Amino acid sequence: MSHNPIRPWRDIGRRKSRQIMVGNVPVGGDAPITVQTMTNTLTTDAKATITQVQAAAEAGADIVRVSVPDADSARAMHEIVRESPVPLVADIHFHYKRAIEAAEAGVACLRINPGNIGDQARVKEVIKAARDHGCSIRIGVNAGSLEKHLLEKYGEPCPDAMVESGLAHIKILEDNDFLNFKISMKASDIFMTAAAYSQLAEQTDAPFHIGITEAGGYVGGTVKSAIGLGNLLWSGIGDTVRVSLSADPVEEVKIGLEILKSLGLRHRGVNIISCPSCARQGFDVIKTVETLERRLEHIKTPMSLSIIGCVVNGPGEALMTDVGFTGGGAGSGMVYLAGKQSHKLSNERMVEHIVELVEARAEAIEAEAKAAEQAPEQAPEQAPEQAAE
Repeated sequence: MSHNPIRPWRDIGRRKSRQIMVGNVPVGGDAPITVQTMTNTLTTDAKATITQVQAAAEAGADIVRVSVPDADSARAMHEIVRESPVPLVADIHFHYKRAIEAAEAGVACLRINPGNIGDQARVKEVIKAARDHGCSIRIGVNAGSLEKHLLEKYGEPCPDAMVESGLAHIKILEDNDFLNFKISMKASDIFMTAAAYSQLAEQTDAPFHIGITEAGGYVGGTVKSAIGLGNLLWSGIGDTVRVSLSADPVEEVKIGLEILKSLGLRHRGVNIISCPSCARQGFDVIKTVETLERRLEHIKTPMSLSIIGCVVNGPGEALMTDVGFTGGGAGSGMVYLAGKQSHKLSNERMVEHIVELVEARAEAIEAEAKAAEQAPEQAPEQAPEQAAE
């Protein structure tokens, strides 16, 4: 565990939702909030898609979505599913046969809008395929593709229209006795998105997939997603998240994990606490942190590291982290371990030594966790007369 203690004022009361399974990954209920992304390769290029899925999984993705727009893509899903280290979601629009083919290929979930794939007979065929092949379903409501009658009724995309659409799709599945579904209510506007999810949360216990759709490029999309998703997660809404960026899917995963980490909802890898640097810094903080982020990507164990340029805030931050380094002067600084001063370290050796310390601490944390799991349960003490028998 991290040296940083959990405080009651940091607790977030999550919305109570029912739990479903996406392959072997639980979503909803008391399960950890999962992180998703979506491939942007041509699905027909199975090799490229598999490579991207594997990279996303290595970065920490729990679930990956793959678009299945045509029959050739559906055929490619057989190989992609076979080689994927994580459950896959087939993204389906309009053509119900693609959903059936994807289910037969072994995907874990179908992303559909039940009202957009045809009449009731076709919807029932998709539901049957999902049930027969153990697929869950994600209802995907998007402000940019609302039904025509709702746009006519409300005049424009709005939270009320999105919720009405979502409830109508939910009813279709529930009327067919299919409850293994989650739902998303996405818009590019963070206010609309938050309002839609908040309204729907009062009317269903279905698990929520949350995201800000078409959020933008890496910087702008990250900021918009952090604000929108952070607001929802802080209020307890959200069972699985996707950060939508015009960027590498691996970056989406990293940002998603960082958002969860910042709220104390998910812990994976090294949480680096660093200062923005100023004239007081005893070393190049920015370059050092950039290097450490890259060098420590292989660490999956939850732990904390403080890198502070001077002694104004450095010792205080180091008190609350597993490993810390505070710049001093004359080309050296102080190393802290578990909140206590340990030894001085030259700036020249700083990066290599900190990497070694973090790796050693990660090994120790893993060993402690393994020992705790293997420790036999303590038998209750017997009363003297029982012992005598």
